[in-house]
Amino acid sequence: MSSKEEKSTKSERSESGDKNGKVDLSGEEMKEKKKDKDLEKGKKRKKSGDSSKEKSEMEEEKKEMVNPDCGPSLKAVFFGDLFSTILNILLLCIPAGIIVGALEKYATACFILNFLAIIPLAKILGDATEELALRTSQTIGGLLNATFGNAVELILGIIALTKGLIRVVQASLLGSILSNLLLVLGMCFLFGGFKHNQQKFNAVAAQTSGSIMLVACFGIIIPAALRAQLLEDAHLPKISNISESLIDYLNDSLYSEIELGNQSTLVTAKLLALSRGTSIILFILYALYLFFQLSTHKHLYLEGEVSEEEEPKMNVVTAILTLILSTVIVGICSEFLVGSIEEIVKTWHISETFVGLILIPIVGNAAEHLTAVTVAYKDKMDLAIGVALGSSIQIALLITPILVIIGWIISQPLSLYFEVFETAIMFITVLVVNNLISDGESNWFEGAMLIGIYIILGIAFFVF
Repeated sequence: MSSKEEKSTKSERSESGDKNGKVDLSGEEMKEKKKDKDLEKGKKRKKSGDSSKEKSEMEEEKKEMVNPDCGPSLKAVFFGDLFSTILNILLLCIPAGIIVGALEKYATACFILNFLAIIPLAKILGDATEELALRTSQTIGGLLNATFGNAVELILGIIALTKGLIRVVQASLLGSILSNLLLVLGMCFLFGGFKHNQQKFNAVAAQTSGSIMLVACFGIIIPAALRAQLLEDAHLPKISNISESLIDYLNDSLYSEIELGNQSTLVTAKLLALSRGTSIILFILYALYLFFQLSTHKHLYLEGEVSEEEEPKMNVVTAILTLILSTVIVGICSEFLVGSIEEIVKTWHISETFVGLILIPIVGNAAEHLTAVTVAYKDKMDLAIGVALGSSIQIALLITPILVIIGWIISQPLSLYFEVFETAIMFITVLVVNNLISDGESNWFEGAMLIGIYIILGIAFFVF
């Protein structure tokens, strides 16, 4: 009996040992399963954390944009809805300005109403151009922007030129360049610097634009230097010293009625010949600049830019009709605006130079100015500088040569000769801007300096 009991106890022990072994093994598996579950939970928490971060970032971006359900934020109101509302209100000035202009009685009201009417028209014209550019290739889109980017300045210049307001045309061209280089760029640096402290941009592309502006300055300085030298030339009054080619040119040109015995008229003739030749060269350089920017070296202008696909909001027919209609209305309002300048100069006791240099640039550049400041505030400095410097380049190398050539055709003596004071201001402004953009960085103080310079120039031209 004892041996049998021992065997039974051994078998029970072995069974219990097997059971204990199974229990221990199942415990280890449970621990491993718990670890796996903990790892999975950690991954899920990490994913949820990343998704929450992404959601928070998206919410921050949405705060800067207009939310149609919750209402616009203060930033969106200041930079978007408020300006759109003002533009919609200014649209009412279009019929009022045309009616008052047709009456030909109230010069002050005509000037103010048409002045305000052209501001929203310039925005509509720019939007229609952008819509067409989005539906074409990059090259054609660049050409469209180059052609219609400063259409308001071109229309105003042509109308003023047909009325013989040479000083107004020259002052408006110079004023548009100065306002873009000093006021617009200064406000971009100022508002962008307030939010982001130090901003960076593509220094190579900015320096290329600055170099082109120096070339444009060269085209303005040379006529001024030539005129000074001709007036000091002791042999100038002698007709025998005038080259036969110049005499043939005068006889064959639209200015054949010029009397060769008048010294100042001879200087003017030479300045016109120089200005027309220079304008053709500047026009060719602008075409080469577009080819450089859009084809051979487009990578310089794409560096640092975020690729954002924009979808057109208009169809082609609507965009073309909007472009044509807005251009026609701008021409009508510009006609009334320019026609009231002479009366405004007498009534307000200001010079034509101040009207053309300070007031008229506001008309065509107001919407463009706000666009540049808005993108600078969003830390898109490459785009902001492209708007400011690009517009200046268009005025200097495209609009100005075109107006000189049109003046040549319609027998208006528009030249590239500016007063010494204006030429010096242009040259110094370009040097200052080139110095500030050479390092590829900007801050709010640099913007304050540029705005300060523009205010000083405004005071100077007011007493000029």
